[in-house]
Amino acid sequence: MLDRFSGSVCHRPPAPPPGVPDTLTEILLGLRLDGVEYGRCELRRPWAVAFPAQRAAGFHFVSRGGCWLRTATSDDWMRLNPGDAVLLPRGSSHVLASDPAVPAVDIASLARVAVSENIYLVRGDAAGTSDDGLPDVMFCGTMSFNLDPLHPLVAMMPDVMRAADLAQRDPTVPALLEAMEREVELRRIGACGILARLADVVAATIIRAWVECACSDATGWIAAVRCPRVGKVLAAIHAEPERDWRVPELAALMGASRSSFAEAFTRTVGESPAKYVTRIKMFQARRWIAEGMRISVAAHRLGYDSEASFSRAYKRVIGHPPSETRAERARPRGTGGANLPADAVALAG
Repeated sequence: MLDRFSGSVCHRPPAPPPGVPDTLTEILLGLRLDGVEYGRCELRRPWAVAFPAQRAAGFHFVSRGGCWLRTATSDDWMRLNPGDAVLLPRGSSHVLASDPAVPAVDIASLARVAVSENIYLVRGDAAGTSDDGLPDVMFCGTMSFNLDPLHPLVAMMPDVMRAADLAQRDPTVPALLEAMEREVELRRIGACGILARLADVVAATIIRAWVECACSDATGWIAAVRCPRVGKVLAAIHAEPERDWRVPELAALMGASRSSFAEAFTRTVGESPAKYVTRIKMFQARRWIAEGMRISVAAHRLGYDSEASFSRAYKRVIGHPPSETRAERARPRGTGGANLPADAVALAG
């Protein structure tokens, strides 16, 4: 399938053997969203809406009509057609417009009807109308998702993740969005919680489509995920981060000599096998400690002989000692900083 914007062919990674989870599946299974805000926007042409920068990720799905998107980091306009979806993982400021020439108004200035605390309807009326007399319809939302900033996927994410023809590529998407719209319209008890879980799936679907349809010259972690031999090694590391992975064992998984494996892994992933394994171990350690596990227990489970050596490795990768992660657990959580702050992206690189 062709991505209309990039012109690249969609390459789906081969399915793993039964019972062996692939790397992307492992990540998507752990994806959870917090602070989801969801809106249905009906806009009559001509229209242009500006969305300010935020600490949460932004999401748009074009249901009817079409529009153009431009972010603050680009001078180019991206065309979005019905069925297209975009995820802005860093919450970059951006403009959606029926025509790039239309002056933009802030989203906050449009008539907004609150359905519940986190669900809203937006209607924007202009002097003109759409070609068929009906307004353009988009589903817009913000969300903070829990992909750890340590994860290599974070560094690979662009400002805009676009999935062209998402509704055609994945028939479940229209059903999911229909279910989300139904929750908005019926205003039933528990709608916010149900919308959050549905948004989990929609966001994961966009990320999956982005990985599958990345440009054919993709490099780094995305290229590794799409490479059957290296991807198999990554999947094993992610599935068992506590295991004492050594180069000979990983090379055997790939079916190569130690030297050939190390060279291929470093060339594709961008870092040595040992460094990558340590990074993923610390990713798992931070999750465990944030959930309340004692530092000494985490160190032991990850194969470290002493808490001191574990703490040194943790600080080298994460940027602060594990005791600080444990202290953060006791602090009140904010509402908007759980996804991708700039320093976290730098850490992941």
